[in-house]
Amino acid sequence: MVRDGAACYVCRMLDGLPVLDLTDHRGQFGPWLLAQLGAEVIRVPPAGRTDPDAWIADGRDLADAVYTTGLTLAPLDPGSAADRTTMRSLVAEAAIVLDTGPPRHLPAFGIDRAGLVELNPTVVSVVVSPFGLEGPRADQPATELTVAALGGPVRIQGVPDRAPVHHSVPQTWRHAGAESVVAALVALARADQTGEAQFVDVSAQSVMTWTMLNAMEASEIQGFDFERTGATLELSLSIPLRHACADGHVILVSRGRNGALLHPWLIEDGIVDPSWADEDWDDYDRRVIDGEQTSVPFDELIDALGRLCARYSKRELLERGQALGVTIAPVNDVADLLAFDHLEARGFWSSVAAPVTGDPAGDGDPATPTVRLPGAYYTLDGERPAVSRRPAAPGDAPPAFAGASARPEPSAFEGARPFDGLVVADFSWIGVGPITAKCLADHGATVVRVESENRIDGLRVQPPFAGAEPGPNRSNFYGTFNTSKRSMAVDLKNETGVVVARRLIERADVVIDSFTPGSMARLGLGPDDIAAINPNAITVTTSLLGGGGPFSTMAGYGYHAAAIAGFFDLVGWPDLPPDGPWLAYTDTVAPRFLTAALLSAVDRRRRTGEAGHIEAAQLECALQFLAPELLGHQLEGVTPARRGNRARGLAPQGVYPCAGDDCWVAISVVDDEAWSRFRAALGDPGWARGAVLDSVDGRLTRHDAIDTGISAWTSERTEEEVEATLRAAGIAVGRVQRSSDLLADPQYEHRDFYHRLEHSEVGTVPYAGHQYRIEGYDHGPRTAAPGLGEHTFEVLTDLLGYDVDEVAEIAASGCLE
Repeated sequence: MVRDGAACYVCRMLDGLPVLDLTDHRGQFGPWLLAQLGAEVIRVPPAGRTDPDAWIADGRDLADAVYTTGLTLAPLDPGSAADRTTMRSLVAEAAIVLDTGPPRHLPAFGIDRAGLVELNPTVVSVVVSPFGLEGPRADQPATELTVAALGGPVRIQGVPDRAPVHHSVPQTWRHAGAESVVAALVALARADQTGEAQFVDVSAQSVMTWTMLNAMEASEIQGFDFERTGATLELSLSIPLRHACADGHVILVSRGRNGALLHPWLIEDGIVDPSWADEDWDDYDRRVIDGEQTSVPFDELIDALGRLCARYSKRELLERGQALGVTIAPVNDVADLLAFDHLEARGFWSSVAAPVTGDPAGDGDPATPTVRLPGAYYTLDGERPAVSRRPAAPGDAPPAFAGASARPEPSAFEGARPFDGLVVADFSWIGVGPITAKCLADHGATVVRVESENRIDGLRVQPPFAGAEPGPNRSNFYGTFNTSKRSMAVDLKNETGVVVARRLIERADVVIDSFTPGSMARLGLGPDDIAAINPNAITVTTSLLGGGGPFSTMAGYGYHAAAIAGFFDLVGWPDLPPDGPWLAYTDTVAPRFLTAALLSAVDRRRRTGEAGHIEAAQLECALQFLAPELLGHQLEGVTPARRGNRARGLAPQGVYPCAGDDCWVAISVVDDEAWSRFRAALGDPGWARGAVLDSVDGRLTRHDAIDTGISAWTSERTEEEVEATLRAAGIAVGRVQRSSDLLADPQYEHRDFYHRLEHSEVGTVPYAGHQYRIEGYDHGPRTAAPGLGEHTFEVLTDLLGYDVDEVAEIAASGCLE
């Protein structure tokens, strides 16, 4: 049990790890996430309000209210000698110190880098910044929008005939804060390995690039960029995702499997002719992709599904689809989420006194509203840890850490990388599981990706393909998520294949799967089975919605989870239907959480020898990124909605056209003083004058007219000219970059972000690197992604100990396919 203001809570993995939080709004998510994992976090808050776009309710920034719950506040004044002494004591005790910049908080207390190491020779120092601490953009002003524009995801979101769009609720800094935890835990393992201090530099721009999924390296891989297409899935076919229904919208993919399962309903409702039952739905997708004859034309399938959806409510479609085995995902808003019975059944919510009330004692004052906030995003050994959601409050005495379990001796770890020696059995597929396992692989672990030609990973058959030529070993969608791994082709539907899988599990330190709940257990490879085979293995399972609820068996992808989790509704324009984020958004959110949990479990096993089973639902991970909006809805009855690129408290802000073909630039004017500089940079045009425009409130009321003036100015200039002019004036500005721009971005060249590695089939391939840098350490990726089954013989013999004759017998069973 660890001190948490006036309350205690269950710490299951990080066991009171002392963490010092010096972040502002750009990094505060990270310390909060560490507290969920069991760290003891003391927060020294920055003076004053730091986020100009904050949602203020009851006099408090809602993000600050939520993302400081469970922390101990230590308001310290750098001008006070006593407080400077206290800060030195906290630094000396902390295992991890998190800061943001520029400017950074710690130097204000007179502690530079040398002083930090002198006070704490094994400290892990993590700094979150817009672009990284060094490089040509390091000191560039930035906002949520401009970082996302320069990182790439803005470019591929929205409809083609309007400006590209960002999320309508803050996401950039939440992503960056979550990734800082992954970076901190990797660095902590390295500090334990080396006995030396670690300095970690997290780039929010790089973090947002990772939300582009298959678009990160698209230009160099396939010869062209992906472009925004609205709510359309651009893979081997152009497939509309969004369909209008009686009370909103749902996500339903037009494909052969869904045609097979839904055609009886379509016939029953008189939408299609009974002859649809004669279509060969099993082979339908291949024939459509290859341009072959089908009795049901693809456009008719799309039209029929749309007409079906129009007749029913979101809930009716969800339930009937579930009964038929078809994923029809409702496009939820925050009100829908608070009423979603699946979350209730899984015990997800924490019901607490509203953190904006300043009621850390939780004394039940009837004037204090009770609200629901997201609970812990994972379960451990079937139990959801009870994490504190009480408001952070200063203690009565000078702050000090309560103490934690001793760190392992450096001599306990050998090798060049922090996870050298770990063996991971990776049974996952698509996005969340593979990205999680990739972290361990890039940092030294032997990760065996178990896959089969008979159940090929869906990403292997999706673009971008090398040279735009399809093939299971040519997709960089698969490739980027599976660097540094070995591939063993084993069919788990074959009895001998299951025997081989059990042999791998016997050797493994970690076992990961991402199938629908119950799938692995039916093969005799569920968590309980694995614990019996190898009680020392950490097991990790992740799925769309998690087990134990009415919709647990729902299978789907990140775009389904993005709809259910409320994100699809929050990207686009207020006068248009929701367009949603690019592709499978929660596949970019959930791995940050799952990886942090897994690294915490690995840390616990190193300290205590305990293994355990982690389960995390993509939905519940994603909702951590909407916690302030869930709170605001309950307090003020306001449902966040699409607003293009507008901000709550900034004006002007938007994405504006530039000279050239579909060229755009993002601009944010953060306050009244910046507005004055912005006007001067534009030559003080008449449309920008007037007393009403001198305040942000006035500019918000005239935003349309301001946008017209800005667009006229930007459209006569190139992206480079606009960026150079406004950057010189200290304005937050950024080109809306494509993957082709990112591959040549001087900031990324400085950070060595893209790694070009030799692939066994397609030659030299670019892979996006990690979103953080650890000084003095080559963080990988180490090797290119494997071809399907490329290392089967090597794994069977070198790792699993089969001799050549045994391998021949295994091959004869037909399981090595």
